[in-house]
Amino acid sequence: MAELTFKDLSFEEKEEKVRINFLKIFYLEIDKSLLESLGHFKAAGNKIEFSGISDAKAQRKFNMLLSQGFIQLRNRLNNKPTIYIHKNSGIPLMGTNYFGLIDRGTNIIEIKPITSCNLGCIYCSIDEGPLSRRKMDFVVEKDYIIQELKALVDYKGEDYIDAHINAQGEPMLYADMVDLVRDIAKIPQVKSISIDTNGTLLHKKLIDDLAEAGLTRINLSLNALDQEIADKMAGFPYNLKKVIELAYYIPKKMDLIIAPVWLPGYNDEELVRLAKFAQEVGAGKNCPPIGIQNFLNYRFGRNPVKPVELEVFYKKLQELEQKHGIKLINDEKMFKIKKCKELPKPFRKGQVIEAELVFPGRLPGEMLAVANNRLISVPGCDKKEGKVKLKIRRTKHNIFLGELL
Repeated sequence: MAELTFKDLSFEEKEEKVRINFLKIFYLEIDKSLLESLGHFKAAGNKIEFSGISDAKAQRKFNMLLSQGFIQLRNRLNNKPTIYIHKNSGIPLMGTNYFGLIDRGTNIIEIKPITSCNLGCIYCSIDEGPLSRRKMDFVVEKDYIIQELKALVDYKGEDYIDAHINAQGEPMLYADMVDLVRDIAKIPQVKSISIDTNGTLLHKKLIDDLAEAGLTRINLSLNALDQEIADKMAGFPYNLKKVIELAYYIPKKMDLIIAPVWLPGYNDEELVRLAKFAQEVGAGKNCPPIGIQNFLNYRFGRNPVKPVELEVFYKKLQELEQKHGIKLINDEKMFKIKKCKELPKPFRKGQVIEAELVFPGRLPGEMLAVANNRLISVPGCDKKEGKVKLKIRRTKHNIFLGELL
């Protein structure tokens, strides 16, 4: 009898299929008849057993079925097709804002391991969440992220790197988050590891594990202390009581910054309350206790209100500071941000290149292509596969946009 055990897979037998859960929120299904062709099987928990076949043969044949099944991978939160990006996929981790690594020419490196969110914030800049219009989800292998992050850190040649986990969605949906943080912390040049989260998927044990792994700061997207306002802005029922309780706990383990978005007409009266709350819970040991963000209008995001100019935003904060005697405007120097060399761009704006289409992007009609170890977004692409000629329209921060010729 062959017994195959997996860390990231679990099995559920359905009527005619076996559902294979992957990294907690993703799944694929394989027909039982295909598994029976390997031998009589039993699948439960994180193992599958086959009778009348050796371990080596079972592993080889099952891996072939698994590879074919991964083409049909889906996110169970929204049932969207999902693409798993791993070190053998041939897909680079730079070139898109959807997943991978972002280098903006500073000592902060953005890490995006996953797309998807459990909330549907009405101001979301990327239209994420269960009701999102985005067409595709992505999840990246933890070891692949670490491999490419090390290479980027080495290239930068800096002795103070801030690794900022900033997913397109809620990063705590990433099943390997604790191990990801632990491996990032092993990179000698990384001195700070921060993460943006809405807080609803946190719990005390997870906070303990993240702190032990090396997480240094949580940026908590808490927009209101009023339940009705919090629910309205989250687009779903928001577990405010739980998040408030955890906000008191986090500073005992690591740094905390309360990071609300000011949405004019919604949480205007909450900003000062949140600032006082941040001080009360002990946020801001090595960072500001609160970092208020100005709502901005994004073409593909949710835009419930008209944004205010940056000048108006800062004037509003200054008025609140003077009236309530509380600091709301922060100095970026507190985060030790500095400019440093950026990874070279293999393309220049206006250049015509040849690239290989690999899979759909997140927007309708968008495809992603690969060339020179970079991903390129190709909007309005009527082709689904093969080599194409593109004119490069955007190159900023190694995020590329190509026009199909």
